[in-house]
Amino acid sequence: MTALLDTAEAPATGDPAAPGGRVGGGLLDPRQLLASLPDALRKLDPRTLWRNPVMLIVEIGALFTTALAVADPSVFAWAITVWLWLTVIFANLAEAVAEGRGKAQAATLRRAKQDTIATRLLGWTPGAAANAYRDEAVPAPQLRQGDVVLVEAGQIIPADGDVVEGIASVDESAITGESAPVIRESGGDRSAVTGGTRVLSDRIVVRVTQKPGESFIDRMIALVEGANRQKTPNEIALNILLAALTIIFLLAVVTLQPLAIFAKGWQAAAPDTQAITDSGVTGIVLVSLLVCLIPTTIGALLSAIGIAGMDRLVQRNVLAMSGRAVEAAGDVNTLLLDKTGTITLGNRQAAEFLPVAGVDAATVADAAQLSSLADETPEGRSVVVLAKNEYGLREREPGLVPHATFVPFTAQTRMSGVDLDAEGGVRQIRKGAAAAVMKWVREHGGHPTEQVGELVDAISGTGGTPLVVAERVAGEPARALGVIHLKDVVKAGMRERFDEMRRMGIRTVMITGDNPRTAKAIADEAGVDDFLAEATPEDKLALIRKEQEGGRLVAMTGDGTNDAPALAQADVGVAMNTGTSAAKEAGNMVDLDSDPTKLIEIVEIGKQLLITRGALTTFSIANDIAKYFAIIPAMFAGIYPSLDRLNVMRLASPESAILSAVVFNAIVIVALIPLALRGVRYRPASASKLLSRNLWLYGLGGIVVPFVGIKLIDLLVQFIPGIS
Repeated sequence: MTALLDTAEAPATGDPAAPGGRVGGGLLDPRQLLASLPDALRKLDPRTLWRNPVMLIVEIGALFTTALAVADPSVFAWAITVWLWLTVIFANLAEAVAEGRGKAQAATLRRAKQDTIATRLLGWTPGAAANAYRDEAVPAPQLRQGDVVLVEAGQIIPADGDVVEGIASVDESAITGESAPVIRESGGDRSAVTGGTRVLSDRIVVRVTQKPGESFIDRMIALVEGANRQKTPNEIALNILLAALTIIFLLAVVTLQPLAIFAKGWQAAAPDTQAITDSGVTGIVLVSLLVCLIPTTIGALLSAIGIAGMDRLVQRNVLAMSGRAVEAAGDVNTLLLDKTGTITLGNRQAAEFLPVAGVDAATVADAAQLSSLADETPEGRSVVVLAKNEYGLREREPGLVPHATFVPFTAQTRMSGVDLDAEGGVRQIRKGAAAAVMKWVREHGGHPTEQVGELVDAISGTGGTPLVVAERVAGEPARALGVIHLKDVVKAGMRERFDEMRRMGIRTVMITGDNPRTAKAIADEAGVDDFLAEATPEDKLALIRKEQEGGRLVAMTGDGTNDAPALAQADVGVAMNTGTSAAKEAGNMVDLDSDPTKLIEIVEIGKQLLITRGALTTFSIANDIAKYFAIIPAMFAGIYPSLDRLNVMRLASPESAILSAVVFNAIVIVALIPLALRGVRYRPASASKLLSRNLWLYGLGGIVVPFVGIKLIDLLVQFIPGIS
């Protein structure tokens, strides 16, 4: 059992009292078990338990043995009865613990929401003077869509909304788990704020956008409490399989007593066997056999596995709108990822300086850095940094460069530059788009060289962006100094992650608005299997439908309104929290961290859920072999002495063997709760390798562990008075 539990992942959270209220750490913590026990007892209600047919059969059996034990009391009868009831309670306990881990977090979120007091602004309009409106304090739950609230440093943002005035640093760790604060400001794509986060500095005015009961906190509370959780198709199919096995074993067990009575009558000289033919214990023995042979282990843990799968997503700050989405993630065949911000860093970075003949690279670097000081774009800043790192040029500030007039970058000129006063006259330096700079060179008496054109074409051919650097010294014609190579920087480790996806049997497709040549260059560098260039919303939707028509499941991430149709069509659509409302409504998952690469983790969690379910199903069915060798010889050896050879564990007596099997059957459920909640560690491999690993580890383990466990229990129970 230890070897099996060692395969589980480390718990994702810590103490039950930890921030965020997530329960983790010791999954068999007595405090957590005690806290979940009342819920486990409430689940004994047959109206609740009928959804789990395997455990419903066990409960009916426990009721039956209780009646028999009352009618004909004995130590053996009551011992079996108690452990049958414990089997049902332990099964309910597994589900209750899984639900309790989410309820602890939900309670914290609900308490934070109810305790938050908002400062609502009445009569506020953009730019209004402070005396033009008034404020009032109201509890956060009373806010309505369209209300305007003021949030100052140290206060909790009371509701989801958009910043309409001001800028502030916001701590979103309570919701997203991300410890680094983020900047939220009015206008642009960083204006969305989430209720429950805390303003660290300054002040902002927020317009509430959520409808009553539809905030992210409300949705998270409903999610972690399991209110919206429904069984997935695979889970329903597995339940049907378990029910079918239960019916088969039920029919087999019912026919055992007539068979035994017939055999006893046929072999009149055969010694009596109390374990099967005496009416006082026959019912108890048969119920024990049924409970031990039906797949009680997986039946008890199946619901907990599904709940824990959704909980693992919550711990990674992903809201899944249904268990179906989590399960679909485990079966994904095709992964669609945006290039910008997902595969690449999001902004093109300067990679190298390429001088023309007669100019060295250091001169190009110096001129490029000077002309980029007034360029506040990410690309411009990257030029300054590259010159500093590669050529030792300190990062100069515009105000510290003497006798300089800076020319800021504008979208109209597509250039930035500087005019330097020197002894020989004014030196003008310009850097920018190739066409714009070469036009400037011509206008100032210069002539573009063929070498510049060749460098520009070479960079464009590899999917990069060329920027030309030129200068003009007073009295001389302008000339080009060289070319800066800007390129999309693929995030570190992306090729390895895509290789991992490939080993999982998942095809990766990069989606970009770039031209095909640029898209191919990035796709080759990143290691994706395919790409879709110059993609429109219609193109994305058509690609997803084409994949699905081939029987494949598709996962996609997006954040814009133009992504909404594709997110809705995809089997797993992950919308970014910072995205538009249309995108979040269309997807079936929302990533609170707004990290597009989270899609890869989501797929891994989905596969982990499926593998955990398969591993424990294998273990549960393999258990039957050991329990067969424990109970069948105990029941029939008295009638057929030759069957005593099957008593390979040399159990002390029929009563001891049967009780030991029942006790083990109950205890193994509790022992496997940590594995069900944490999940089996997923390692990328083919389906055949995963099946082989499951059969060897959990199949063989499911045979060996019960042999050892039942024998150890037998050594203890044989000393109980009344168990001969």
